[in-house]
Amino acid sequence: MACRISRLPASLLSFTLFALLFLSALDSVSAIKFSLPAHRYPNAKCIWNAVHENQLVIVTANVGAGPNQRVDVEIVDSSANKNVYLSKRGIKGETRLAITTHAEGEVGVCLKNHVEGDMGYEEASKLSRIVDLDVDIGADAVDYNAIANQESLSGLETEMRKIEGIIKEIIDEMSYLKNREERFTMTNVSTNERVQNFAWFTIVSLTGLGVWQILHLRAYFKRKYLID
Repeated sequence: MACRISRLPASLLSFTLFALLFLSALDSVSAIKFSLPAHRYPNAKCIWNAVHENQLVIVTANVGAGPNQRVDVEIVDSSANKNVYLSKRGIKGETRLAITTHAEGEVGVCLKNHVEGDMGYEEASKLSRIVDLDVDIGADAVDYNAIANQESLSGLETEMRKIEGIIKEIIDEMSYLKNREERFTMTNVSTNERVQNFAWFTIVSLTGLGVWQILHLRAYFKRKYLID
């Protein structure tokens, strides 16, 4: 095995290392643990993640125990209208939610911790619940164990399926970045042309205005017999 790895092209090894580093970076930011304060009229705490169109997103929220509190969750997008993909009230323990994105942008997992029951403001302000949130996107959200059981895949075949999904996701990401670069280039070219056209228009306008002023003053001075 060592001999085969040593014979791989340097570009392939670099690509593989890049993919592994990229995925490890994604894994490091997909899970977060935090304390969610309770309030009578709480503001939503949202965790945002960048997504592409038609991507699978799996949200796993593990909410710790807490008396007189109700945690609600919503999954929304980053559009102006904040379209709601999914909403659930009173989640407890471990809750798994799955959505498929509609467009490019960001998806936010928003949580609110409501105070329930009769208690004073000072007592209610001390309430909170621990939330362990894990967001898996794209290839990370696919349950390859279930696929392996369904299609009777071996361990090696399952790993190859994972690598295939990862490579496809990276290719899609590179294609997306390429399209964005092309759009930005077209925008820069269009803006540059507009600036040049405006500059020429300004030069012509100022030149014409200067010539008109000279002719007008010359005619005025002639009428007043100030010049020949």
